[in-house]
Amino acid sequence: MNIVMFTNTFTPHVGGVAHSVAWLTEDLRRLGHRVLVVAPEYGITRNDEPDVLRVPAVQHFAGSDFSLPLPLARLLDDTLDAFQPDIVHSHHPFLLGSLALRVAAKFDRPVVYTYHTRYECYCHHVAPDAQAIQRLVLSLSFGYCDLCDAVIAPSASIARHLTDHGVKTPLSLIPTGVDLAFFAGGDGAKARASAGIPAYAFVVGHVGRLAAEKNLEFLAASVLLFLRSHEEAHFLVAGEGEMLTAIRSRFDAEGLADRVHLMGSVEGTALADTYAAMDLFAFSSKSETQGLVLAEAMAAGTPVVALDAPGATEIVRDGENGRLVPQDSSPEAFARALDWVKTRQGEERAVLRQAALETAEPFSREHAAARIVDLYQSTIANHPAPKEPDASRWQTAARRLDREWQIMSNMFHAIGDAVLAPDADHPGPRGSQNG
Repeated sequence: MNIVMFTNTFTPHVGGVAHSVAWLTEDLRRLGHRVLVVAPEYGITRNDEPDVLRVPAVQHFAGSDFSLPLPLARLLDDTLDAFQPDIVHSHHPFLLGSLALRVAAKFDRPVVYTYHTRYECYCHHVAPDAQAIQRLVLSLSFGYCDLCDAVIAPSASIARHLTDHGVKTPLSLIPTGVDLAFFAGGDGAKARASAGIPAYAFVVGHVGRLAAEKNLEFLAASVLLFLRSHEEAHFLVAGEGEMLTAIRSRFDAEGLADRVHLMGSVEGTALADTYAAMDLFAFSSKSETQGLVLAEAMAAGTPVVALDAPGATEIVRDGENGRLVPQDSSPEAFARALDWVKTRQGEERAVLRQAALETAEPFSREHAAARIVDLYQSTIANHPAPKEPDASRWQTAARRLDREWQIMSNMFHAIGDAVLAPDADHPGPRGSQNG
């Protein structure tokens, strides 16, 4: 198959969606499929990216580490005409996501969309405390689903989230894949030595973007309580983001700077080593669709303590491979869960680690890629065969015009939700818009 991916985040950006798209692209190519990735520029010119088409983008949008792509369709025409996609896979409902719909209409190909992100949790990048914007992005996201032929939900909680809000497009539950052997082979002693952490220390770890939507103030408060109670404990953090300075200042003010290790962005084998250096992985985000880092940590045999929220609910089994703490818990309660893992000794600790490894097994990249290929094939089979280009110019124009009307209708409906709906979590009801 010829598969064209549209994504607003891609390498060298570090994040769950960027990694997910990159890994899926690698796996599909390994299976013999051709993949063209359409992604934003990141201020770096690269000549070693086969079948990656970069589009102009505004760098560091709203002070974040994201690039804002400018969906200029004419820049893609020659490349896409030569590529002739069999299917379009969109990873975002906005910007290049809209372009994905237009390209699918032009070539009369089906669209698969992966619901990677709960955008309502990111509205602070645009306007803090703006409930109308939250309703707008929620409504746009749900409406986008119904403009596609198939939707991938990376977790059961996200599948419920979509069906509860009236999404009609068929949903497939396919978690993002993880390279199990890679994360199982990390050298924890090497990472500890690099960070200056003693071999005897008990290490609480965290990996991810250090952004406000990740609930990191709560995590920092919880780990701070834990470190106060255990002099031999250390906190190891891998990631970059706007919360880095605040986290550092919080622990510095408590005189704990020597036991907090902020490693910045960590990639490649150093990332596997970092997971292996941890005795437990702490995660407090409430904004995930899957929580990819949880599967990575468990692939390294590292138990997880997390809030009982989407993404974590499906992977953390309380008391078996870690602890699952109620969402409305205090930092003190979360710290007690960290303490519970620490107090497991000998055989109990080994059972936790083994359970974590077993939990990670269904998240293999190979399994995920095979299921996505099956979805592509069934979606193509259910889509009417496209007409010959020379014989269908009128039909092509009609399809493209119809798609523009659908995109505009989705926007009008979302604006109405933003203005009239009383609750940011419950925008107005939708019917299927699939044309």
